[in-house]
Amino acid sequence: MAYAQRRVAAILIVDDAPANLELLRKLMSEQGYQVYVALSGERALAIAQRAQPDLILLDVMMPEMDGFETCHQLKQNPLTQRIPVIFMSARTDTDDVVAGFDIGAVDYIAKPLRMAEVCARVRAQLQIRSNSETQEEQAERLRTIVNHMAEGLLIIEADGRIQYTNPACDHYLGYRENELAGHSIAELLSPMVTQEYLDYFAMHAANPDTAHNHGTREVAIRHRAGHALSMDLTLTPMYLRQPLYIGLLHDITHHKQSEDALQRAAYLDPLTKIANRRHFDSFLEKEWQRAVRNGGVLSLVVLDVDHFKLYNDSLGHPAGDTCLQQVAQAIDSHACRPGDLAARYGGEEFVMLFSETEAESAMDLAETIRANIEALRLPHPRSNTSSWITVSIGVATIRPHQLDNREALFVAADRALYVAKEAGRNQVRATSSGSTAWETVKALILR
Repeated sequence: MAYAQRRVAAILIVDDAPANLELLRKLMSEQGYQVYVALSGERALAIAQRAQPDLILLDVMMPEMDGFETCHQLKQNPLTQRIPVIFMSARTDTDDVVAGFDIGAVDYIAKPLRMAEVCARVRAQLQIRSNSETQEEQAERLRTIVNHMAEGLLIIEADGRIQYTNPACDHYLGYRENELAGHSIAELLSPMVTQEYLDYFAMHAANPDTAHNHGTREVAIRHRAGHALSMDLTLTPMYLRQPLYIGLLHDITHHKQSEDALQRAAYLDPLTKIANRRHFDSFLEKEWQRAVRNGGVLSLVVLDVDHFKLYNDSLGHPAGDTCLQQVAQAIDSHACRPGDLAARYGGEEFVMLFSETEAESAMDLAETIRANIEALRLPHPRSNTSSWITVSIGVATIRPHQLDNREALFVAADRALYVAKEAGRNQVRATSSGSTAWETVKALILR
């Protein structure tokens, strides 16, 4: 929208000759401008500061304070320094014109004045001022938006140097205002991610026409204090005088923590706080495939709390829940390595996987677990096996091949557990095999 459409422009005319002053005042009024007049430089300074005109027509030759000094003082005052000044003078030597521009004038009109020329030059300067103010308003609006964005914003140069950060970015990363300017993105990102972005910058700096958004990806960004923050980073190329890249940061740390917590909850048994069946099955699949690739060995341990229904019937379900929690913690304390996992598989049944564990070692571990649970000394008044809570355990070991299946390993461990129960409970039984799980079932032995 043009400036004249927003409001009537105001013009201050300064001339010590009343006839010139009146002629210009009448002309500018006819053009539809609001007009102020002054016969001296001193008076012009006072009116300019109070009225804030959009343009000043200023005579150069005036007594006491001439036009050059008046313009100089206008430009020294923050309240008036941005008001455009057009000089009017019969002194049209090059030195005089240059001096006028050096002081800060935007134009220079020779006297005697040609009124059509005066009108044209006034219109031109008002349009320039209008465009400038519009651009400044847009720039100020953009600055306000950027400074109040919830997302962090970075402007990055093609060599990875950070040119600008907005307040949200500084706040997220713990830096003072403009402190990151001049630093490299390598100080914020891992070496691998940094190199990926630098390669992207170099490719599109060399071929601007092929530029495209890098897209959004989750990255870990170093806080000034040293810890890592989870952020979504979106990069967009922008070409001005040089290739630049706009980075938008969205803090997803809280979301990531919530996501991780939900994932952990999905993998945990709500009562015992150890792994649930879903997690165990997924873990077994991963370790099984790894063992097939590497020729490794797996041992599966299946545990059942002896006479648990009688325990619940006699002491109540709250006591039963506490019992299962204590048994679970005793079992879980033996899953010490990355390839080990203890889980509640359902009811009073628990399972453990020991990767890279031969049959003999698995038997020893199972016996230790059995003894530790018995040592908890949890009274079981209706058990005909022991005065305390005990477990029966079945162990199966396999070196899986491509043709084997996990169900066979469970069959072997369950069969061993059945034998342990049939033999009087509170004991460990195992199967061992040199190859397949089905052979393991056949090789069932009593210990």
